[in-house]
Amino acid sequence: MEKLMIKGGRPLYGEVQVSGAKNSAVALIPATLLAESTTILENLPHIRDVLIYVEILKDLGAEISQENGELHIDAGQLTNLPMSDGKVKELRASYYLMGALLGRFGEATVGLPGGCNLGPRPIDQHIKGFEALGAKVVHRDGALHLFASKLKGARVYLDVVSVGATINIMLAAARAEGQTVIENAAKEPEIIDVATLLTAMGAKVKGAGTDVIRIQGCAKLTGCRHSVIPDRIEAGTFMVAAAATQGEVTVNNLIPKHMEPVTAKLREMGAEVEEWDEALQIRGGKAYQSIHIRTLPYPGFPTDLQQPFTSLLTMACGTSFVVDNIYSSRFRHIDELSRMGADVRVEGSSAVIRGQASLYGAQVRASDLRAGAALVIAGLMASDITEIIGVEHINRGYQDLVGKLKSLGSEIWRESQ
Repeated sequence: MEKLMIKGGRPLYGEVQVSGAKNSAVALIPATLLAESTTILENLPHIRDVLIYVEILKDLGAEISQENGELHIDAGQLTNLPMSDGKVKELRASYYLMGALLGRFGEATVGLPGGCNLGPRPIDQHIKGFEALGAKVVHRDGALHLFASKLKGARVYLDVVSVGATINIMLAAARAEGQTVIENAAKEPEIIDVATLLTAMGAKVKGAGTDVIRIQGCAKLTGCRHSVIPDRIEAGTFMVAAAATQGEVTVNNLIPKHMEPVTAKLREMGAEVEEWDEALQIRGGKAYQSIHIRTLPYPGFPTDLQQPFTSLLTMACGTSFVVDNIYSSRFRHIDELSRMGADVRVEGSSAVIRGQASLYGAQVRASDLRAGAALVIAGLMASDITEIIGVEHINRGYQDLVGKLKSLGSEIWRESQ
């Protein structure tokens, strides 16, 4: 077991390169199972969730090789094994195996997913979509059993906007007979990324990025080459870290439009953000103003960045409010920030942050991936040394976070517990 050690109080300076998007990668990898020839994925992040997914695909009989940073996946000889336990319990996005295997074989057995414990995240909208396409779904022994004699296109209205359900229905619909229409679909960039891959494979996907997506299924899909989009959450984490340490950092390999909610809030606080084609430069301000944040589905402020942003808000002048109605348990990092001297309290689905606190080093625990990022940022801001345990959560979603922060001048290192 590892822990992260951070000696804070050093501004970040320099340039950093953003890796491929975690939230795209964990959907694109299972999507390759729909093709019966080799798919090549470029710009995949080297993170724990990707490694676990690669092992799952190997268990299913996919032939996988890595060449020059690319992942080659040949699912031609795939075996539809029940995946009810083991590795599927280790990551939340294992539920994409349901849509992929159902689309490929008309049948799937997949255990209920694991990943970060962020409170109830039901998959009822996923099931609703599968059933609309003609599948029967049975919940037995901690796993979902899905089977259909034939998947047929249908109209699906999602009762809540769900990225996972939108993508999962897209995967199953890609090899269904006829057209599937998803209404009230999520609009996240990661959905456009999946749609781009499916289209290159031979499915016809229109409307990705809007609230109505149309998928014309294809009886057989073929492999292709696809490059994963940059990780907007990793990019946002470095943007917040630069502002929090009052440094100056250029974040490269991003799509500025994806970052607009974060850019707007940083500017509102008093940081300077300069934009180029595929980069943003963040210059920290001498003083920050308190702001209010409400997480919303894209293109609103992302729930994945409210935790890192909360750390930054502890240095703002005045009282800030953060409202997160998407995940009920995404304030577990608040108690840890309090250990470091933050004046923060939780009121229902809101966090109230009284700013201008002087953070100091302490031993804290990362309860989930983005809570870990929040504590890293707090450690960079704090005086003395911060010790973070629960590093396995951070490893799930950030490629070489320690190395990248070191390159920007931070004093951060790993130790064994």
